[in-house]
Amino acid sequence: MKDTLFTDIGRLVGILPQGVKQLCGKEMDRVEAIDNAFLLVKNGKIESFGPMENLPTVSADVCVESLAGKMLLPAFCDAHTHIVYAGDRLQEFVDKINGLSYEEIAARGGGILNSADLLHSTSEDSLYLQAKERLEEMIAKGTLSMEIKSGYGLTTEDELKMLRVIRRLKENYPVTIKATFLGAHAVGRKYVGRQEEYTELVCKEMIPAVAREKLADFVDVFCDAGFFPVEQTAKILSAAAAYGMRPKIHANELAVSGGVQVGVEFNAVSVDHLERTTDAEMEVLRNSDTMPLMLPGASFFLGMPYGRAKDYIGAGLPVALASDCNPGSSPSSDMRFIMALGCIKMKLTPQQSFNACTINAAKAMGVEDLAGSITVGKKAGFIVTNKVMELGFIPYFHHTPFIEKVLY
Repeated sequence: MKDTLFTDIGRLVGILPQGVKQLCGKEMDRVEAIDNAFLLVKNGKIESFGPMENLPTVSADVCVESLAGKMLLPAFCDAHTHIVYAGDRLQEFVDKINGLSYEEIAARGGGILNSADLLHSTSEDSLYLQAKERLEEMIAKGTLSMEIKSGYGLTTEDELKMLRVIRRLKENYPVTIKATFLGAHAVGRKYVGRQEEYTELVCKEMIPAVAREKLADFVDVFCDAGFFPVEQTAKILSAAAAYGMRPKIHANELAVSGGVQVGVEFNAVSVDHLERTTDAEMEVLRNSDTMPLMLPGASFFLGMPYGRAKDYIGAGLPVALASDCNPGSSPSSDMRFIMALGCIKMKLTPQQSFNACTINAAKAMGVEDLAGSITVGKKAGFIVTNKVMELGFIPYFHHTPFIEKVLY
């Protein structure tokens, strides 16, 4: 973004002071705003902002743009996505309509393994072209910081292929992208019935190969019933720690799996899903630096319980929300819809849900110093609405277009 002074902002929303990395408990109830505001961007970062009566004088090389009374928000942050995949899983969508559960589809060799089969036969260039379309859709819908996982490869070469695609996205788009290695998304087809051998492959071959090419910021494991138990999860996280990969864990989507506890033990940046957690998980998270990250898009699409976000906030904990965009269980990257589900299905206030989709989501992928709020020094990335409105209108009229433009 060019150096720009934005003037006549009807409402500047999502303001936080420097140093605030997350919002916990009652802190999530508030979203600070300034009416009739300005915001100055210099060198791609927020230089200053305030009421129009304090409008600064700028040099002739700074663009001046009036927003004519529109609302300006920090862009959404999406801390859990799987947007690098080949094709689709439309047949499984029909299977779900006809009554098969996610677990039943996986048990008969479908689900993640179907995506892995298709990805194996797809070239890196084709995979990149498909992924860039999904990324551009995310950007158009107001998301400018996102985590992207591998996990549909399940062989060393195919996992590397996915991560190289993510690297190309990073190189070609001026947005904030974090890459996560998820070789332990499922047991590769050739290793069905030999899960311990597959775990050894992840630890001794995949992780070192990923590290040699510096392709991943984080490591993930699907620690859940029917996938990877706590013991194998710990083995994988320990192997990744030797290469400086901090965990982000799939935990407690299908059962109370122990994934939260092992995630906290290894200082995970987040534990994700949490549809089936108990008070014990809240307690172990209380004194940790691990963000509870819930994925209401998967609950909506699969008909599963929604995470106990309200209880977490009542216990003084932070909560983040993400899309879980993937072809099998949450085929949508629209964070505005996720914010709406937070309100409609999880009974969060608009303020709580907004904070869960911005600053806390940024913390859930380690970019809280760059994104998630209107804060001096953060990277410039904003949504301009098509009119000034109350924050609650965004999830309330949850499919009425509200974005005039995305600035970055």
